[in-house]
Amino acid sequence: MSKRILNIGILAHVDAGKTTITEQLLFLGGAVKQAGNVDKGSATTDQLKIEKQRGISVKAATASFKWNDVQINLIDTPGHADFISEVERTLQILDCAILVISSAEGLQSHTYLLWNTLTRLKIPTLVFINKIDRPGSQFYQVLDSLNKEFKANIFPLSQIKNEAEKEVSIIDFKDDKFGTNAKFDSNTTSVSEFDEDILGKFLNNEIINSELLYKKAIDGFHNFKLTPVLAGVAKTGMGISNLLAQTINFVKPINYDAQKAVSAIVFGTEFHQKYGLLVHIKLLSGSLRNKAFIFNQRLNNDFKITQLKQNDINKIQDIDFLEAGDIGILAGLPEFRIGDILGKVEQKIYQSSIHDSVLSTKVNPVNNSEIAQLAAALTELTIENPNLAFKWYKSENELLLKLSGPIQQEIIQELLMERYQIDAQFENPTVIYKETPKTKAEGFVRYWMPKPCWAIMKFEIIPGDRGSGVVYESIVGVNEIHQKYQNEVADTILKTLEQGIKGWEVTDIVIRLIEGEDHPVHSRPGDFKIATPMGIMNALKNSDTQLLEPILNFTIKADESLLGVINSELIQRRAKIHNPEFEENQFTLKGQIPVSTSMDLSINLNSLSSGKAKYLINFGGYQACSDDEGQIRPFKGINPLDESLWILHSRGAYKEKKHG
Repeated sequence: MSKRILNIGILAHVDAGKTTITEQLLFLGGAVKQAGNVDKGSATTDQLKIEKQRGISVKAATASFKWNDVQINLIDTPGHADFISEVERTLQILDCAILVISSAEGLQSHTYLLWNTLTRLKIPTLVFINKIDRPGSQFYQVLDSLNKEFKANIFPLSQIKNEAEKEVSIIDFKDDKFGTNAKFDSNTTSVSEFDEDILGKFLNNEIINSELLYKKAIDGFHNFKLTPVLAGVAKTGMGISNLLAQTINFVKPINYDAQKAVSAIVFGTEFHQKYGLLVHIKLLSGSLRNKAFIFNQRLNNDFKITQLKQNDINKIQDIDFLEAGDIGILAGLPEFRIGDILGKVEQKIYQSSIHDSVLSTKVNPVNNSEIAQLAAALTELTIENPNLAFKWYKSENELLLKLSGPIQQEIIQELLMERYQIDAQFENPTVIYKETPKTKAEGFVRYWMPKPCWAIMKFEIIPGDRGSGVVYESIVGVNEIHQKYQNEVADTILKTLEQGIKGWEVTDIVIRLIEGEDHPVHSRPGDFKIATPMGIMNALKNSDTQLLEPILNFTIKADESLLGVINSELIQRRAKIHNPEFEENQFTLKGQIPVSTSMDLSINLNSLSSGKAKYLINFGGYQACSDDEGQIRPFKGINPLDESLWILHSRGAYKEKKHG
């Protein structure tokens, strides 16, 4: 019989208390003898030395315990925005989420990003308002903000007495003192918004039984029409048992069917000193046994499972069997990567990015002789976090890394020293631009010398809609170009577009192969891989390209006396500003601002408002900018427009110069 499993993600803005909540839940479930302490570096889920030293979570971590007849898998995620990619990878394996909000700080920038993502992906979410004992706690103001700013139809399951004091206490929903029978109770209003039965009773002045209201609330939660809200003090454990009980009541553990065909997703990888690459999977359906074979769709091959494991509170243990819905680890499979779909069942998996990495930095070893070791280390770190997108341009002697922010850079620098004993220096990050064709254009390539070789093609490129990415199609028949050669063209497109004529990744483009021919004698495997970059770069040159810069959506809230000076600050930074909104003595400004001009905006707003302005941002995609506003950089490596050199390089007859 399949066991009941619930995979719960704990998400929050940094320092809201999510790791402390995780520790209290583990203690409640009997998984640990004492709840760990973040400040003391004893948190169970903070296993990296860096996490213990800094008191912040860097990687998502899983810990499990049994509660009644339910297996609870807790996934504690990083709260700092620089590690959003870690959070993103956990979303596709969650059965539900607990969004933690500090009652003292209220809704913060990262809270908005998390809420918008959870609601967009329809991940069942409960809200836990933490730190209600703290001076400055504003529980009821946070409830009001959830309604107004998140447009959440909230259903509070907690009321507070003696808020912001050590003697704070909680009245639970089912307590007689909660007052759920009151006709104008806000919870009744919340349920009546989607339930005609409750609305009818409300309009007829009928007393509404709390048990009926609770049952209707659970129905509304399942239909994403209502959000339960609880309160507590994580550091003392107050409200934690109620949080767990209500999570199980509202979400309902899923009865996974172990009889279906095997299907799994790889949501994380990490290098282990003893076991090598650990591949973290969620089994979506079926069951998995040690020594069985599993199919990797990306690699199009079956692989034997020789080491099946699970996390068990600070240690990795061997297991023989993994059931549907559970989280496990595969070791001894170094080819597996994050995002791989395992099994032959077709799966729709969330893969779009919450927040692209928009900064790039050069990394240099302090000891120049260690550049190869540094490149190998950064390659490993990129396997663990593909968003780093490490590139080694040997001809320029450049190691480039994508970053989300300065904290991530510091953590990587410390990891390089701790794990690999490499002292590395990071240059100041620069903004990552992109480019897109300006106009429709064609590019022709004839690769037929020196023989044996033959690949002749004409490409057409068209500017795509903003955010559309890369679209490729061929209208050339297999009689003109054999299918195996056309497959080589398709496989080469994305690699070709890593650098355009202005040195940046090319996106928002439609590419069509409109003419071409192979040769029955002279065409060889690889000829069309060599020719494709030459033809597409030729088309880009004929079109010219438009630079695209990363944009942030912003919301600024401050006293209305500051409107003029803040508006002026934004205009100087090329921001596009919407009309202000006013409420009481406050204004709200929304708009878009380039990443390149907003690096120190939060610092300046802090100074202008004496720390009272609220600045919220989220990634807004890419928008066109002029060459003067953006940055053009030289092509790294051998440019396919230099056709003779490109052909020699591609055929191994020319080696890029290596430095160091």
